[in-house]
Amino acid sequence: MATPHAWRAGRVTPLGELNAPPRMTAVALRLAVQVVLVWSLWRGLYAHTGTTAGLSRDQAVTYAVLAVLASRLRELDQYAGRDSVLQHMHFGTIVYWYLRPLPPQRYYALRAAGEQLYGLAWALTGYLICLAAGVVEPPPSASVAGVFVLSMLLGQWVLYYVMLVLDQLCFWTIRNTAAMLILLFAQNLLSGVYAPLWFFPDWFVTMSAFLPFQATLSVPLSLYVGRIPLSDAAFQLSVQAAWVVALALFTRLLWRRAARRVISQGG
Repeated sequence: MATPHAWRAGRVTPLGELNAPPRMTAVALRLAVQVVLVWSLWRGLYAHTGTTAGLSRDQAVTYAVLAVLASRLRELDQYAGRDSVLQHMHFGTIVYWYLRPLPPQRYYALRAAGEQLYGLAWALTGYLICLAAGVVEPPPSASVAGVFVLSMLLGQWVLYYVMLVLDQLCFWTIRNTAAMLILLFAQNLLSGVYAPLWFFPDWFVTMSAFLPFQATLSVPLSLYVGRIPLSDAAFQLSVQAAWVVALALFTRLLWRRAARRVISQGG
């Protein structure tokens, strides 16, 4: 049975950054540089055109900057605290996750929630600064803002399960750093972090529609900038919710099978 103080698991990764001021300074500087570079890039791409792929310059810049800020929601460095699943599997310490009063799946969920809440503070602060500086446009209406918030919540929920699946793969591959990097790149590419999906070929967009990645970020940001109209919001939200349910069931099954594969490797 979980202890009354199980919520403290959510502070594990954020405290590693909060207790190291130089790391926080580095994060703030990196985020500022990313925003400036992305803002400059997309303004430069639209320097000689008004609308591309159905989007104006301001819409494209807003999307790109929000994508940078949103990526901060799950960008905390678990490696610094040696608390990533990949590291635990490599050193054989994953067994301790199964010896605690707190079940591993709940510990993982609490830790991820803490990371996302901490990342949200960074992203929201960056958003307010960019909004005040005119770097991003405000939502067209209160309805759009409300739908965006709901879609973003569902998107982060989907992202949690996607990242969980990637971590759960470590129970079968153990040493898979290269594979994890490839999968993370695919997640960022297919979710629209690097560039909006509508700039890609039709076959690429069609393929991504059958995968959960675009539900994590592309859908919420497309609703915000108006690429997806409010009339289609209900369908998009239902698709996101369906991915949450499907991935929740899938990861629950993987947790059960993963427990049978816990071994002690290394020292």
